[in-house]
Amino acid sequence: MNSADLGRRVGVPSTALFTDQYELTMVQAALKGGTAGRRSVFEAFTRRLPEGRRYGVVAGIGRVLDAVENFHFDDEMLTFLRDQNVVDGPTLAYLADYRFSGDIWGYPEGEVYFPGSPILRVEGSFAECVLLETVILSILNHDSAIAAAASRMSAAAGGRGLIEMGARRTHELSAVASARAAYIGGFDTTSDLAAGFRYNIPTVGTSAHAFTLLHDSERDAFRAQVDSLGRDTTLLVDTYDVTTAVRTAVEVAGTELGAVRIDSGDLLLVAHRVRQQLDELGATGTKIVVTSDLDEYAIASLAAAPVDAYGVGTQLVTGSGHPTCSMVYKLVARAASADPADELRPVAKKSLGAKSSKGGRKWAARRLDEDGVAEAEVIGTGPVPAELAGRQLLVELVRGGEVVAREPLDAARERHIAARAGLPMSARQLSRGEPVIPTEYV
Repeated sequence: MNSADLGRRVGVPSTALFTDQYELTMVQAALKGGTAGRRSVFEAFTRRLPEGRRYGVVAGIGRVLDAVENFHFDDEMLTFLRDQNVVDGPTLAYLADYRFSGDIWGYPEGEVYFPGSPILRVEGSFAECVLLETVILSILNHDSAIAAAASRMSAAAGGRGLIEMGARRTHELSAVASARAAYIGGFDTTSDLAAGFRYNIPTVGTSAHAFTLLHDSERDAFRAQVDSLGRDTTLLVDTYDVTTAVRTAVEVAGTELGAVRIDSGDLLLVAHRVRQQLDELGATGTKIVVTSDLDEYAIASLAAAPVDAYGVGTQLVTGSGHPTCSMVYKLVARAASADPADELRPVAKKSLGAKSSKGGRKWAARRLDEDGVAEAEVIGTGPVPAELAGRQLLVELVRGGEVVAREPLDAARERHIAARAGLPMSARQLSRGEPVIPTEYV
């Protein structure tokens, strides 16, 4: 594998302050109480899927690994914590030497998950594990939400092209993470150059309405674009009159015109009219790209339209109505000391309502039916049944503080395609429903 397949290792600042204050104050109290070194197991999971969703998509694992590697406190951060009286001197001394030295197991990126799935399992001392809670959840909750929306849009697109173009609809850094997650979920390209630079995602883009308005005529604009970018470019045809623009586009670029883009109007009707006009003009190979506030439902409604690719922005980068996955990070087991030989004891929060959790260090496996289709997510804390031994879902990600499972982004993308294909067909339905397979505890 070429190292370039992993994307560019862009330098990032420390992730240590991407956290909530109470993580640090818990460490202070645990250090003072003598429990900070107790061997502990934390798990990230969600108690439920977003309303109506049939499955979740794991995304952000690669970014979590980067965040764990970059989680350290520099002198400026320690000075800030001291000046703000966030923690005391002994805690500052502990933080100054902090490097995660434990183990992390998790669902591989691109895999699907369900309520209760132990998506990430972090093992080490209490102090070193609890410090990672906020940054892990911020990454997994965001990226998995975007990947789930992308997966639904990909299923609705039915193999047609998908362009991620939401950079202007979200925070500039979340835009890069969103493009990455969307690529895992099935999108083909992004308009965001930072995402292309960092993660080797194919980038696309030609012109906006402003470019047409800049020129004295639409013909002048098309001519300038074709002269610069070639006949296989994509011309935006809805600045003025679509019919006139399509005719002008073919006159300027010829029948070798790459594509036309439609960004407004009744997309179903306009796409049919444009396809007929292009064919009559001899541009039978010219593709049609549609944009304009699309989501998975709009994409599905265009299934019968002669559309070759969809550009999606706002709805994608906001999770199509579900911008978070409600994942939590809970202590599920701990020992009475730091001794590796000391027995791990299951622990769990007990509360009224839906906020309780199940204790114990968990494994997860997916049971298949006789046709090889998933029929249950099986989760347990004891021995793994022999019939499920080959179907376990968690893989080793970090061993002794060292990352052991980096992979190209395309591997996660291909894994998701396979994982989604292994679910019952109803998983692809856009109608609201329960998780497509049940979660069983053994």
